[in-house]
Amino acid sequence: MTTCPFCEIAAGRAPATVVREWDDAIAILPLNPVTDGHLLVLPREHVTDFADDPAVSAHAMNRAAELAGDYPAGSMNLITSRGDAATQTVFHLHLHLVPRHTGDGLALPWTRQQKRAAA
Repeated sequence: MTTCPFCEIAAGRAPATVVREWDDAIAILPLNPVTDGHLLVLPREHVTDFADDPAVSAHAMNRAAELAGDYPAGSMNLITSRGDAATQTVFHLHLHLVPRHTGDGLALPWTRQQKRAAA
């Protein structure tokens, strides 16, 4: 069995830039942020994804919402994935808080234009 990198970070056994900590979650800077202010919120308890344990997922979402309040005037995406096909690469629930600005050039994995082109 491989070691979960987010469990290691949450336990303080692996390095990370910690932005905020709670008893049930931790917020860190991602290794490759896509915008200024991009953060990851992960529960301290290991759950694979948002469907694995709805209660843990809800607590993580609550923590992400607290952090989003630090950006009161800005737009933001809250993104999480479940499974390979949905682009999940670390199989420990984590929520991406991605601050957005008009014209920032960041394309999400889907757009209405892409859906129309595929139809």
